[in-house]
Amino acid sequence: MPVFETDTEEKSEPVSANSSPANPSPTHHKANNGIMSVLRNISFLILWLGQIFSQLADKIYLVLMIALISANFQTQGESISSWVSLIMIAFTIPAILFGSLAGVYVDRWSKKSVLVVSNLGRGILVLILPFCLLINKQEMGFFSLPWSFWLLLLVTFSVSTLTQFFAPAEQATIPLIVRKKDLLAANSLYTTTMMAMLIIGFAVGEPLLEITYNWGENFSFAYGKELLVGGCYLLAGIVLMTMRSREKDKDRQQQENHPWEDIKDGLRYLQKNHRVRNALFQLVILFSIFAALAVLAVRLAETIPGMEADQFGYLLAATGIGIAIGAVFVTHQGKMIPHARLSFWGSMGMGAALSGLSVATNNLILALLMTVILGIFAALVGVPMQTTIQAETPSDMRGKVFGLQNNAVNIALSLPLALAGIAETYFGLRIVLMILASLAVSGMALTSLITGKSGN
Repeated sequence: MPVFETDTEEKSEPVSANSSPANPSPTHHKANNGIMSVLRNISFLILWLGQIFSQLADKIYLVLMIALISANFQTQGESISSWVSLIMIAFTIPAILFGSLAGVYVDRWSKKSVLVVSNLGRGILVLILPFCLLINKQEMGFFSLPWSFWLLLLVTFSVSTLTQFFAPAEQATIPLIVRKKDLLAANSLYTTTMMAMLIIGFAVGEPLLEITYNWGENFSFAYGKELLVGGCYLLAGIVLMTMRSREKDKDRQQQENHPWEDIKDGLRYLQKNHRVRNALFQLVILFSIFAALAVLAVRLAETIPGMEADQFGYLLAATGIGIAIGAVFVTHQGKMIPHARLSFWGSMGMGAALSGLSVATNNLILALLMTVILGIFAALVGVPMQTTIQAETPSDMRGKVFGLQNNAVNIALSLPLALAGIAETYFGLRIVLMILASLAVSGMALTSLITGKSGN
């Protein structure tokens, strides 16, 4: 029967992120530095479960919007692209406008409260979607769009705005509830979950929505899809209510400046701390590549003999398996290898895997192998870089820094999602994959800069 960590145990031994206890025995090392160690931390386990439900709902939400548009607004023979583009714009604008600003307020407010309210708020918003669709769809509003569709855009904008608060609050909470020596293991789970939700969320969204819709039909309930997404958000909020964040007043910013001044403080901190700044750049590159891959996987599946375009989820799932393998490696070996060196080899390995993938467009086995390898090396970049940011950022600056990170990553996700398909159409799949390989290798320069200035 597992013995869960007590509050005293979690707060003890405040060492740096890359250090370990003096003269640890193999048993001590396994008990305190592995994935199981952070899973025995009840507060982190609750935060992780909240992350799973919340990020799953985030990805399925967009699939839900496509389903609602198809059923309620798209006419026969009409392209759905223009409708979906408006939804994507409504979902993206808050990430660009409020990402950094949200981080400022996360530093001022109770992080647990932000986590709970942002999830409960999103759940309630999703559950009111059926009422938005009750408005006459023939009644036109601004720009000849139905009023009911405008309400969908407003709900989407509001859901995305609340998401901007959840992300930095979640990242800033991890160092509060996890011992510094366990940050690498905690970030292995955090980063793996985040990347897994990115690459497989869209793939499982449609089947899950269809299952819940059919379930609802059995009970003459037509809103099973909305209940699934809204329920995931609400469940995340309810789960997070039980978390003990151990946040103290000193962990919050006491002096409330103008929000723009706080944003500039965060930018100045990044300018001075090259290790955190370069780690942030590495993560932006990483998520740009994976956002593009999520789009290109559909075309890749179409080119592989024996696969259909709608089976692209197998390729993304293989990448997820690789990420999990890489995260386990980083958790058990990362404390013996400098973070910069892990990220260096991760960047090089991703470049090699993407190059290999560019010549595997006609071979299913080779393509699956390359995507697994890509995931393994991606974890070598994502986990140590996220840990570097958390370990080196002061508690009263984390919201600002993670807000800026969230802002940058959201922009990094949006551009490849919009441009990858267009680039593939004009240049071809192989050339675009080679471009991504070059982008991955360019991360090597940032890692070398970190290595040159510090041994870590």
